[in-house]
Amino acid sequence: MTQGLLPFQYESEAGEAGLTGLAGLPLYLELWRAAGLEEAVARHVAVSGAQGWSDRQMVSALVLLNLAGGDGLDDLDRLEADGGLGRLVRSAEAYGRSRPERRAEARRWRRQRSRALPSPHAAGRWLAGFHDAGEEARREAGRAFIPAASAGVAGLWRVNGELLRAVQAQRPATQATLDMDATLIETHKREALYCYKRFKAYQPLNTWWAEQGLIVHSEFRDGNVPAGHEQLRVLEEAARLLPEGVTKLCLRSDTAAYQQDLLKYCAEGKNERFGVIEFAIGADVTPEFKQAVAELPETAWRGLDRIVDGERYATDQQWAEVGYVPNWAGMSKTGPDYRFLAIREPLRELDLGDAEQLPFPTMSFGTLGRYKLFGVVTNRTLPGDALIRWQRERCGKSEEAHAVMKDDLAGGRLPSGLFGANAAWWAIMVLAHNLNAMMKRQVLGGDWEARRMKAMRFHLIALPGRVVRHARRLIVRLSAGAVDLIRDARAAILSLQPAPSG
Repeated sequence: MTQGLLPFQYESEAGEAGLTGLAGLPLYLELWRAAGLEEAVARHVAVSGAQGWSDRQMVSALVLLNLAGGDGLDDLDRLEADGGLGRLVRSAEAYGRSRPERRAEARRWRRQRSRALPSPHAAGRWLAGFHDAGEEARREAGRAFIPAASAGVAGLWRVNGELLRAVQAQRPATQATLDMDATLIETHKREALYCYKRFKAYQPLNTWWAEQGLIVHSEFRDGNVPAGHEQLRVLEEAARLLPEGVTKLCLRSDTAAYQQDLLKYCAEGKNERFGVIEFAIGADVTPEFKQAVAELPETAWRGLDRIVDGERYATDQQWAEVGYVPNWAGMSKTGPDYRFLAIREPLRELDLGDAEQLPFPTMSFGTLGRYKLFGVVTNRTLPGDALIRWQRERCGKSEEAHAVMKDDLAGGRLPSGLFGANAAWWAIMVLAHNLNAMMKRQVLGGDWEARRMKAMRFHLIALPGRVVRHARRLIVRLSAGAVDLIRDARAAILSLQPAPSG
């Protein structure tokens, strides 16, 4: 090859099938198996049929694609070109299989299998099997519609439920604080619908478990479905996925969840498993709410400080308890108590224009000027400032998770015009997200817990290595520093497996 500007050259490596630029990626296959997810896919997902790639192979391949940094089906060819990775994937598939199982696997292929990972075409065809044409026929023009999850998509979420149980078994949490929030995925698919921001999009509604750092549930939706549509049903579905050991459920959300049925369900203890669900939810700033705020004396307002690493910092925001009881909350004297809090923040821009055009509610406070005004409703008894800070915690990790799912993983680029195929792609991306969270928290621990996906790839996944066979063993040769990291991680994964019975 011609030399470039600097004094070195590139040449192809003889026997390049043994090289890999992703020597850390197979660790996730080990964790996948240790958590019982390979068997979970076999139990819950039945899309592939009797020929070709199995559901187990397809799901694990797409999880690896997400973790490696691919964002589309074509990137499967990029993974396939990594010969060393392919050897490790094939070895992992065969390990622990009985001879009859290996023979049954071989019979799935009419011709000898040539690839370690599915082709983009095969994966796309498999994803299409998650689409339910019957549900699509129920759509009505101009009406928000959420297709029922196909059997395959529902199966993927049952696999996610087993991942949650595996995490809970190793690191139990008695409380689940769920943050419900929707996110927009901009797309140019012809079949996609316009969202409220006037571009074509899909809008999944995600439920984040704060204590475990996991996505419990995500309902894939069209872009024209309002974020608040059927949130009570989604909360019930998410609550059912929570593993044993969780005894208390809390909920945080923005104004999309400000719905009478949801608030009453939580406050009146209608959930059979958890009873009363403590919540803090953004409240609509209605004319009646503004009137109640206007009647507050100035002495009712208190400073809303920020607390960072135990240090308190003053802000220009203030909060006050509001004696506001909407009609739906005041119909029964024996009903639960709902507290309403107001938060105001001065507007310091010189020219604000028409207040009706601003993307947030405002209110004038006499000589003090105009303020942004927000509301919160809760059934918790925390002091007001602590309650507001608790509610705002959802804006940190859950929204960070949205960025990870869409930008760091493959959730931001949907592969198909078929709704069900995209729903399956999104669910598999969530599995990759949660598997990575399990890797950081329960395998690596320490400083790794706070690392973003970019750092995981740089320090763990994208390690260079050479795969060789010696004395009937498959060996991955790494640099000395990388060997220590991988050895410790594998020992931690091995310890996660349940002890053999008997």
